Amino acid sequence: MTFLSSEASAADEKKSSQVQQAPLSEAETQAAIKELRAKHLAAPIAGFSMASIKGSFNEIRGGSKHGAADLAAPRNTPVMAVEDGTIVKLFLSKAGGTTIYQADPSCKFVYYYAHLQKYADNLHDGDKVKKGQVIGYVGTSGNAPPNTPHLHFAVGMGDVLRNWWQVSDLDPYEVFK
Repeated sequence: MTFLSSEASAADEKKSSQVQQAPLSEAETQAAIKELRAKHLAAPIAGFSMASIKGSFNEIRGGSKHGAADLAAPRNTPVMAVEDGTIVKLFLSKAGGTTIYQADPSCKFVYYYAHLQKYADNLHDGDKVKKGQVIGYVGTSGNAPPNTPHLHFAVGMGDVLRNWWQVSDLDPYEVFK
């Protein structure tokens, strides 16, 4: 896979903003959440109370469902991989800014980290990462308010290796509670 620069084509930008595919059924959603809970994922920011993100997943922002959790933290707070996996794509987009798509070991789930200040040094597409490894730093890139550093964190399920940008959203609060 290739790194897409800020001069990414309009088609690639459109792909990156289409994070949602057909919603999962309630049974599929519950099965996916159960599977993710069994993994005992790490919080993407050390010491962060995941209970504080309740409700932000379904908020309407810019006319559509948020589909993620926003974790407020000081600028340059380390962001860590929530489990072992592979960096599927480092991507710069208008909305998400400096972003990371990380696949779980089965490539069934993707973790999306956005509005980063920067990537960890020497992080590349295809890199294997370990749970708790620093992969980036909290920031305000993309459409994040400039005085509100936070991590936009999403969890998705789908064909992660072929369509890293198009997955069915899962509520991070439900995954971590």
